[in-house]
Amino acid sequence: MEIVNVEKKTFDDLLDRMERFMDSIETIYGNGKAKSMSGWLDNQDVCLMLNICPRTLQTLRDSGALPYSRINHKIFYKEEDILRFVSVSENGKFRIKK
Repeated sequence: MEIVNVEKKTFDDLLDRMERFMDSIETIYGNGKAKSMSGWLDNQDVCLMLNICPRTLQTLRDSGALPYSRINHKIFYKEEDILRFVSVSENGKFRIKK
């Protein structure tokens, strides 16, 4: 076993940095609570919500009309983005560019 001597000030600085690091980790991960996927929709949810087929949804993604996130080859959409798309398309401002 190896013993290392450290000045008290250095040790206290190290402890302070570790506490700040742990605080930031807890803030990021919500104090150990798992993040839920509420507010996120998958392809099937969006197709049902908009009453469209998967190919139309693909076209909307390709045209940039719907923002999305890809996680492990699965695509997710924020619920507020879908609602914004619906309100814009109801106002007649949306057109798919071919």
